[in-house]
Amino acid sequence: MLIRNVEVEGHGPTVDVRIVGGRIAEIGPGLPGPGDVDGRGGALLPGLHDHHVHLAALAAETASVRVGPTDVRDRTALAAALVSGPPGEWVRAVGYHESVAGELDRWALDSLAPDRPVRVQHRTGALWVWNSAALRAAGLEGDGRFWREDERLRGFVPPVRLDLEGVGRRAAALGVTGFTNADPHPASGLTQMLSVLPQRLLVMGVDEPVKLMLDDPTLPTPAQLARAIGEIRPRPVAVHCVTRVQLLVTLLALDEVGPADGDRIEHGSVIPAETLPWLRRLGVTVVTQPHFPVERGEAYATDVDADDRPHLYRCRTLTEAGIPLAAGTDAPYGTADPWAVMRAATRRDDGERLEPGAALRLFTGEPQHPARTRRLTVGAVADLCLLHVPLCEALRTLSGDLVRAAYVSGRPVTPA
Repeated sequence: MLIRNVEVEGHGPTVDVRIVGGRIAEIGPGLPGPGDVDGRGGALLPGLHDHHVHLAALAAETASVRVGPTDVRDRTALAAALVSGPPGEWVRAVGYHESVAGELDRWALDSLAPDRPVRVQHRTGALWVWNSAALRAAGLEGDGRFWREDERLRGFVPPVRLDLEGVGRRAAALGVTGFTNADPHPASGLTQMLSVLPQRLLVMGVDEPVKLMLDDPTLPTPAQLARAIGEIRPRPVAVHCVTRVQLLVTLLALDEVGPADGDRIEHGSVIPAETLPWLRRLGVTVVTQPHFPVERGEAYATDVDADDRPHLYRCRTLTEAGIPLAAGTDAPYGTADPWAVMRAATRRDDGERLEPGAALRLFTGEPQHPARTRRLTVGAVADLCLLHVPLCEALRTLSGDLVRAAYVSGRPVTPA
Protein backbone atom coordinates (compact mmCIF):
# COMPACT_ATOMS: atom_id res chain seq x y z
CA MET A 1 0.00 0.00 0.00
CA LEU A 2 1.13 3.54 -0.76
CA ILE A 3 -0.16 6.49 1.30
CA ARG A 4 0.61 9.78 -0.40
CA ASN A 5 0.87 13.34 0.80
CA VAL A 6 1.05 12.88 4.58
CA GLU A 7 2.91 14.68 7.34
CA VAL A 8 5.37 12.36 9.10
CA GLU A 9 7.41 13.65 12.02
CA GLY A 10 11.03 14.22 11.03
CA HIS A 11 10.42 13.98 7.28
CA GLY A 12 9.69 17.49 6.06
CA PRO A 13 6.37 19.03 5.00
CA THR A 14 4.62 16.06 3.30
CA VAL A 15 5.87 12.69 2.08
CA ASP A 16 4.65 9.37 0.78
CA VAL A 17 4.75 6.16 2.83
CA ARG A 18 4.96 2.72 1.25
CA ILE A 19 3.91 -0.35 3.27
CA VAL A 20 5.02 -3.85 2.32
CA GLY A 21 4.40 -7.00 4.34
CA GLY A 22 2.87 -5.07 7.24
CA ARG A 23 5.89 -2.80 7.71
CA ILE A 24 6.97 0.60 6.48
CA ALA A 25 9.19 0.00 3.46
CA GLU A 26 9.85 3.55 2.21
CA ILE A 27 9.28 7.12 3.30
CA GLY A 28 9.94 10.03 0.97
CA PRO A 29 8.48 12.52 -1.51
CA GLY A 30 7.27 11.38 -4.91
CA LEU A 31 7.59 7.61 -4.41
CA PRO A 32 6.87 5.73 -7.65
CA GLY A 33 3.64 3.88 -8.21
CA PRO A 34 -0.06 4.62 -7.91
CA GLY A 35 -1.18 5.84 -4.52
CA ASP A 36 -3.83 3.88 -2.64
CA VAL A 37 -4.68 6.70 -0.20
CA ASP A 38 -4.29 10.46 -0.55
CA GLY A 39 -3.51 11.80 2.90
CA ARG A 40 -4.33 15.36 1.80
CA GLY A 41 -1.64 16.78 4.08
CA GLY A 42 -2.92 15.15 7.25
CA ALA A 43 -0.59 13.80 9.93
CA LEU A 44 0.30 10.12 9.88
CA LEU A 45 1.01 8.98 13.45
CA PRO A 46 1.82 5.74 15.22
CA GLY A 47 -1.51 4.09 16.00
CA LEU A 48 -2.70 4.74 19.53
CA HIS A 49 -2.20 1.96 22.09
CA ASP A 50 -4.42 1.84 25.19
CA HIS A 51 -1.92 0.59 27.77
CA HIS A 52 -4.48 -0.37 30.44
CA VAL A 53 -8.00 -1.52 29.58
CA HIS A 54 -10.40 -4.30 30.58
CA LEU A 55 -11.80 -5.51 27.29
CA ALA A 56 -14.35 -8.14 28.37
CA ALA A 57 -15.89 -5.75 30.89
CA LEU A 58 -15.93 -3.00 28.27
CA ALA A 59 -17.64 -5.30 25.79
CA ALA A 60 -20.27 -6.19 28.41
CA GLU A 61 -21.33 -2.55 28.81
CA THR A 62 -23.89 -2.73 26.02
CA ALA A 63 -25.70 -5.44 28.02
CA SER A 64 -25.50 -3.43 31.25
CA VAL A 65 -27.37 -0.61 32.96
CA ARG A 66 -25.20 2.38 33.85
CA VAL A 67 -25.84 3.64 37.38
CA GLY A 68 -22.92 5.99 38.01
CA PRO A 69 -23.26 9.54 39.37
CA THR A 70 -23.52 10.97 35.86
CA ASP A 71 -26.24 8.46 34.93
CA VAL A 72 -28.54 8.39 37.98
CA ARG A 73 -28.61 11.13 40.59
CA ASP A 74 -30.37 9.60 43.57
CA ARG A 75 -32.06 6.57 45.11
CA THR A 76 -35.30 7.06 43.14
CA ALA A 77 -33.47 7.20 39.81
CA LEU A 78 -31.36 4.18 40.78
CA ALA A 79 -34.49 2.15 41.54
CA ALA A 80 -36.02 3.12 38.20
CA ALA A 81 -32.86 2.08 36.35
CA LEU A 82 -32.72 -1.30 38.08
CA VAL A 83 -36.31 -2.24 37.16
CA SER A 84 -36.28 -0.84 33.62
CA GLY A 85 -35.77 -4.21 31.93
CA PRO A 86 -38.11 -7.17 31.44
CA PRO A 87 -39.47 -8.54 34.76
CA GLY A 88 -37.56 -11.51 36.18
CA GLU A 89 -34.44 -11.13 34.04
CA TRP A 90 -30.99 -10.62 35.57
CA VAL A 91 -29.89 -7.01 35.73
CA ARG A 92 -26.20 -6.17 35.39
CA ALA A 93 -25.61 -2.61 36.60
CA VAL A 94 -22.21 -0.89 36.43
CA GLY A 95 -20.44 2.30 37.43
CA TYR A 96 -22.03 2.69 40.89
CA HIS A 97 -20.61 5.13 43.45
CA GLU A 98 -21.82 5.75 46.99
CA SER A 99 -22.69 9.35 46.14
CA VAL A 100 -25.78 8.02 44.31
CA ALA A 101 -27.52 6.20 47.18
CA GLY A 102 -24.98 5.32 49.85
CA GLU A 103 -23.41 1.95 50.68
CA LEU A 104 -25.14 -1.04 49.10
CA ASP A 105 -25.73 -4.57 50.36
CA ARG A 106 -28.31 -7.24 49.52
CA TRP A 107 -31.02 -5.62 51.65
CA ALA A 108 -30.46 -2.15 50.25
CA LEU A 109 -30.85 -3.60 46.75
CA ASP A 110 -33.92 -5.58 47.84
CA SER A 111 -35.60 -2.31 48.78
CA LEU A 112 -34.89 -0.95 45.31
CA ALA A 113 -35.50 -3.99 43.08
CA PRO A 114 -36.95 -7.00 44.94
CA ASP A 115 -38.55 -8.87 42.04
CA ARG A 116 -35.54 -9.80 39.88
CA PRO A 117 -31.90 -10.86 40.29
CA VAL A 118 -29.74 -7.72 40.41
CA ARG A 119 -25.96 -7.34 40.60
CA VAL A 120 -24.32 -3.94 40.82
CA GLN A 121 -20.64 -3.27 40.18
CA HIS A 122 -18.82 -0.43 41.90
CA ARG A 123 -17.14 1.98 39.50
CA THR A 124 -13.69 0.78 40.67
CA GLY A 125 -14.53 -2.69 39.32
CA ALA A 126 -13.43 -4.23 42.63
CA LEU A 127 -16.84 -4.82 44.25
CA TRP A 128 -20.05 -6.53 43.17
CA VAL A 129 -23.23 -6.28 45.25
CA TRP A 130 -26.05 -8.79 44.69
CA ASN A 131 -29.61 -8.65 45.91
CA SER A 132 -31.42 -11.56 47.55
CA ALA A 133 -33.04 -12.75 44.33
CA ALA A 134 -29.61 -13.03 42.69
CA LEU A 135 -28.15 -14.85 45.70
CA ARG A 136 -31.05 -17.33 45.75
CA ALA A 137 -30.74 -17.97 42.02
CA ALA A 138 -27.05 -18.76 42.46
CA GLY A 139 -27.43 -20.69 45.73
CA LEU A 140 -25.20 -18.23 47.60
CA GLU A 141 -25.45 -16.74 51.09
CA GLY A 142 -24.16 -13.65 52.85
CA ASP A 143 -24.67 -9.91 52.66
CA GLY A 144 -24.35 -9.85 48.89
CA ARG A 145 -21.04 -7.97 48.83
CA PHE A 146 -18.25 -9.66 46.85
CA TRP A 147 -14.82 -8.03 46.85
CA ARG A 148 -12.58 -9.06 43.91
CA GLU A 149 -14.42 -12.34 43.40
CA ASP A 150 -15.10 -12.06 39.68
CA GLU A 151 -13.33 -15.33 38.95
CA ARG A 152 -15.54 -17.27 41.42
CA LEU A 153 -18.76 -15.52 40.45
CA ARG A 154 -18.45 -16.19 36.69
CA GLY A 155 -20.02 -19.62 37.05
CA PHE A 156 -23.12 -18.34 38.86
CA VAL A 157 -24.42 -15.76 36.39
CA PRO A 158 -26.09 -16.16 33.01
CA PRO A 159 -23.92 -15.42 29.96
CA VAL A 160 -23.61 -11.75 29.06
CA ARG A 161 -23.51 -10.70 25.42
CA LEU A 162 -20.11 -9.21 24.71
CA ASP A 163 -20.06 -6.60 21.97
CA LEU A 164 -16.40 -7.07 21.06
CA GLU A 165 -17.02 -6.09 17.46
CA GLY A 166 -18.43 -2.77 18.65
CA VAL A 167 -15.48 -2.23 20.99
CA GLY A 168 -13.03 -2.81 18.15
CA ARG A 169 -14.95 -0.64 15.70
CA ARG A 170 -15.33 2.29 18.08
CA ALA A 171 -11.69 2.11 19.12
CA ALA A 172 -10.47 1.96 15.52
CA ALA A 173 -12.53 5.07 14.74
CA LEU A 174 -10.47 6.81 17.45
CA GLY A 175 -7.19 5.65 15.92
CA VAL A 176 -6.58 2.88 18.47
CA THR A 177 -4.53 0.07 16.93
CA GLY A 178 -3.57 -1.80 20.10
CA PHE A 179 -4.78 -2.77 23.57
CA THR A 180 -3.13 -4.04 26.73
CA ASN A 181 -5.75 -6.04 28.62
CA ALA A 182 -5.04 -5.55 32.33
CA ASP A 183 -7.26 -8.15 34.05
CA PRO A 184 -5.39 -9.63 37.04
CA HIS A 185 -6.74 -13.14 36.45
CA PRO A 186 -7.58 -13.52 32.76
CA ALA A 187 -10.31 -16.07 32.17
CA SER A 188 -9.48 -19.26 30.34
CA GLY A 189 -9.72 -18.68 26.61
CA LEU A 190 -9.69 -14.88 26.95
CA THR A 191 -6.99 -14.38 24.32
CA GLN A 192 -8.90 -16.47 21.80
CA MET A 193 -12.13 -14.63 22.59
CA LEU A 194 -10.46 -11.24 22.13
CA SER A 195 -8.88 -12.30 18.84
CA VAL A 196 -11.98 -11.04 16.98
CA LEU A 197 -10.76 -7.50 17.67
CA PRO A 198 -8.89 -5.93 14.74
CA GLN A 199 -6.39 -4.32 17.12
CA ARG A 200 -3.03 -5.69 18.24
CA LEU A 201 -3.38 -7.36 21.66
CA LEU A 202 -1.23 -7.79 24.73
CA VAL A 203 -2.96 -9.80 27.49
CA MET A 204 -1.26 -9.42 30.86
CA GLY A 205 -0.53 -12.76 32.48
CA VAL A 206 -0.59 -14.56 29.15
CA ASP A 207 1.89 -12.12 27.62
CA GLU A 208 4.39 -10.03 29.55
CA PRO A 209 4.13 -8.32 31.97
CA VAL A 210 2.45 -10.37 34.69
CA LYS A 211 -0.24 -8.44 36.58
CA LEU A 212 -0.08 -8.41 40.40
CA MET A 213 -3.04 -7.11 42.40
CA LEU A 214 -2.55 -5.42 45.76
CA ASP A 215 -5.33 -4.55 48.20
CA ASP A 216 -4.74 -2.91 51.56
CA PRO A 217 -6.74 -5.47 53.63
CA THR A 218 -4.63 -8.35 52.25
CA LEU A 219 -1.42 -6.46 51.61
CA PRO A 220 1.71 -8.66 51.67
CA THR A 221 4.85 -7.57 53.42
CA PRO A 222 7.63 -6.25 51.19
CA ALA A 223 9.51 -9.53 51.69
CA GLN A 224 6.45 -11.58 50.70
CA LEU A 225 5.89 -9.49 47.59
CA ALA A 226 9.59 -9.75 46.72
CA ARG A 227 9.34 -13.54 46.90
CA ALA A 228 6.28 -13.51 44.64
CA ILE A 229 8.06 -11.31 42.13
CA GLY A 230 11.16 -13.49 42.33
CA GLU A 231 9.10 -16.51 41.33
CA ILE A 232 7.91 -14.61 38.25
CA ARG A 233 11.37 -13.45 37.17
CA PRO A 234 12.83 -13.02 34.62
CA ARG A 235 9.44 -11.81 33.40
CA PRO A 236 8.50 -8.22 34.29
CA VAL A 237 5.58 -7.40 36.55
CA ALA A 238 2.80 -4.82 36.46
CA VAL A 239 1.80 -4.04 40.03
CA HIS A 240 -1.60 -2.50 40.80
CA CYS A 241 -0.92 0.42 43.17
CA VAL A 242 -3.80 2.70 44.13
CA THR A 243 -2.76 3.69 47.65
CA ARG A 244 0.34 5.15 49.25
CA VAL A 245 1.10 1.98 51.23
CA GLN A 246 0.72 -0.25 48.14
CA LEU A 247 3.29 1.85 46.30
CA LEU A 248 5.74 1.78 49.22
CA VAL A 249 5.47 -2.01 49.61
CA THR A 250 6.04 -2.41 45.86
CA LEU A 251 9.11 -0.19 45.80
CA LEU A 252 10.60 -1.99 48.82
CA ALA A 253 9.95 -5.36 47.14
CA LEU A 254 11.53 -4.24 43.85
CA ASP A 255 14.52 -2.95 45.79
CA GLU A 256 14.93 -6.39 47.36
CA VAL A 257 14.40 -8.56 44.29
CA GLY A 258 15.83 -6.09 41.76
CA PRO A 259 13.96 -4.44 38.88
CA ALA A 260 13.47 -5.99 35.45
CA ASP A 261 13.15 -4.31 32.08
CA GLY A 262 9.43 -3.78 31.54
CA ASP A 263 8.35 -3.51 35.20
CA ARG A 264 5.31 -1.25 35.62
CA ILE A 265 3.30 0.50 38.28
CA GLU A 266 -0.36 0.40 37.27
CA HIS A 267 -2.38 3.51 38.13
CA GLY A 268 0.11 5.13 40.52
CA SER A 269 -2.93 6.75 42.09
CA VAL A 270 -0.96 8.17 45.03
CA ILE A 271 2.75 8.89 44.47
CA PRO A 272 4.27 10.94 47.31
CA ALA A 273 6.91 13.41 46.16
CA GLU A 274 9.60 11.72 48.25
CA THR A 275 9.25 8.51 46.19
CA LEU A 276 10.13 10.18 42.87
CA PRO A 277 13.92 9.61 43.13
CA TRP A 278 13.22 6.03 44.18
CA LEU A 279 11.01 5.38 41.12
CA ARG A 280 13.61 6.91 38.84
CA ARG A 281 16.40 4.77 40.29
CA LEU A 282 14.38 1.58 39.77
CA GLY A 283 13.52 2.60 36.20
CA VAL A 284 9.94 1.41 36.61
CA THR A 285 7.29 2.77 34.22
CA VAL A 286 4.14 4.35 35.64
CA VAL A 287 0.99 3.66 33.59
CA THR A 288 -1.54 6.12 34.94
CA GLN A 289 -4.99 7.61 34.33
CA PRO A 290 -4.65 11.42 34.23
CA HIS A 291 -8.36 11.81 33.52
CA PHE A 292 -9.53 10.43 36.87
CA PRO A 293 -8.90 13.66 38.85
CA VAL A 294 -10.89 15.48 36.17
CA GLU A 295 -13.74 12.93 35.90
CA ARG A 296 -13.93 12.29 39.65
CA GLY A 297 -12.71 15.54 41.17
CA GLU A 298 -15.85 16.12 43.22
CA ALA A 299 -15.75 12.63 44.73
CA TYR A 300 -12.00 12.77 45.37
CA ALA A 301 -12.48 16.00 47.34
CA THR A 302 -14.39 14.01 49.96
CA ASP A 303 -13.32 10.37 49.44
CA VAL A 304 -9.54 10.87 49.36
CA ASP A 305 -7.50 11.67 52.45
CA ALA A 306 -6.35 15.30 52.43
CA ASP A 307 -2.71 14.19 52.75
CA ASP A 308 -3.01 12.18 49.53
CA ARG A 309 -4.82 14.70 47.33
CA PRO A 310 -1.66 16.61 46.26
CA HIS A 311 -0.15 13.32 45.01
CA LEU A 312 -2.98 11.98 42.81
CA TYR A 313 -2.25 10.60 39.34
CA ARG A 314 0.96 12.50 38.76
CA CYS A 315 2.00 13.34 35.20
CA ARG A 316 4.18 16.41 34.80
CA THR A 317 6.17 15.84 37.98
CA LEU A 318 6.94 12.28 36.86
CA THR A 319 8.21 13.36 33.45
CA GLU A 320 10.26 16.18 34.98
CA ALA A 321 11.81 13.65 37.38
CA GLY A 322 12.80 11.40 34.45
CA ILE A 323 10.33 8.63 35.32
CA PRO A 324 8.93 6.73 32.31
CA LEU A 325 5.23 7.55 31.91
CA ALA A 326 2.35 6.22 29.84
CA ALA A 327 -1.42 6.02 30.17
CA GLY A 328 -4.39 3.75 29.77
CA THR A 329 -8.07 4.55 29.81
CA ASP A 330 -8.92 1.82 32.39
CA ALA A 331 -12.18 1.46 30.44
CA PRO A 332 -14.90 0.68 31.29
CA TYR A 333 -13.99 2.15 34.69
CA GLY A 334 -13.01 5.37 32.90
CA THR A 335 -13.75 6.78 29.46
CA ALA A 336 -12.78 4.55 26.54
CA ASP A 337 -11.66 7.59 24.50
CA PRO A 338 -7.87 8.10 24.71
CA TRP A 339 -8.25 11.58 23.19
CA ALA A 340 -10.43 12.56 26.15
CA VAL A 341 -7.68 11.30 28.45
CA MET A 342 -5.14 13.43 26.56
CA ARG A 343 -7.34 16.51 26.85
CA ALA A 344 -7.74 15.91 30.56
CA ALA A 345 -3.95 15.64 30.94
CA THR A 346 -3.56 19.07 29.33
CA ARG A 347 -6.24 20.65 31.52
CA ARG A 348 -5.07 19.60 34.96
CA ASP A 349 -4.96 22.53 37.39
CA ASP A 350 -2.95 20.78 40.11
CA GLY A 351 0.59 21.21 38.78
CA GLU A 352 0.41 17.98 36.78
CA ARG A 353 -0.62 19.48 33.42
CA LEU A 354 1.11 18.09 30.31
CA GLU A 355 1.77 19.84 27.03
CA PRO A 356 -0.34 18.41 24.16
CA GLY A 357 2.58 16.60 22.52
CA ALA A 358 3.46 14.89 25.79
CA ALA A 359 -0.17 13.94 26.30
CA LEU A 360 -0.28 12.33 22.85
CA ARG A 361 2.86 10.34 23.61
CA LEU A 362 1.09 8.71 26.57
CA PHE A 363 -0.64 6.51 23.98
CA THR A 364 2.03 6.02 21.30
CA GLY A 365 4.48 3.85 23.23
CA GLU A 366 5.52 0.28 22.53
CA PRO A 367 3.06 -2.27 23.97
CA GLN A 368 5.61 -3.91 26.30
CA HIS A 369 7.57 -0.69 26.91
CA PRO A 370 4.79 1.92 27.05
CA ALA A 371 7.08 4.93 27.62
CA ARG A 372 9.22 4.19 24.54
CA THR A 373 7.58 6.26 21.83
CA ARG A 374 7.14 4.47 18.52
CA ARG A 375 8.44 6.33 15.46
CA LEU A 376 7.45 5.97 11.83
CA THR A 377 10.71 4.75 10.34
CA VAL A 378 11.62 2.29 7.61
CA GLY A 379 11.20 -1.21 9.00
CA ALA A 380 8.68 -0.21 11.69
CA VAL A 381 5.42 -2.15 12.01
CA ALA A 382 2.73 -0.24 10.13
CA ASP A 383 0.27 0.33 12.98
CA LEU A 384 -0.86 3.80 11.94
CA CYS A 385 -3.33 6.57 12.65
CA LEU A 386 -4.13 8.95 9.80
CA LEU A 387 -5.58 12.33 10.72
CA HIS A 388 -7.61 14.77 8.65
CA VAL A 389 -5.32 17.64 9.67
CA PRO A 390 -1.61 18.38 10.28
CA LEU A 391 -0.20 17.58 13.70
CA CYS A 392 0.00 21.21 14.88
CA GLU A 393 -3.75 21.56 14.37
CA ALA A 394 -4.51 18.20 16.00
CA LEU A 395 -2.56 19.17 19.11
CA ARG A 396 -4.76 22.21 19.55
CA THR A 397 -7.90 20.12 19.97
CA LEU A 398 -6.81 16.53 20.74
CA SER A 399 -10.09 15.16 19.41
CA GLY A 400 -10.96 11.74 18.05
CA ASP A 401 -13.07 13.53 15.43
CA LEU A 402 -9.82 14.31 13.64
CA VAL A 403 -9.06 10.61 13.00
CA ARG A 404 -9.56 9.65 9.37
CA ALA A 405 -8.32 6.05 9.33
CA ALA A 406 -6.43 3.44 11.32
CA TYR A 407 -4.19 0.65 10.03
CA VAL A 408 -2.90 -2.48 11.78
CA SER A 409 0.13 -3.99 10.05
CA GLY A 410 -0.80 -1.85 7.07
CA ARG A 411 -4.33 -3.26 6.92
CA PRO A 412 -7.10 -0.64 7.16
CA VAL A 413 -9.43 -1.22 10.11
CA THR A 414 -11.51 1.90 9.41
CA PRO A 415 -12.71 3.24 6.06
CA ALA A 416 -10.09 5.55 4.49
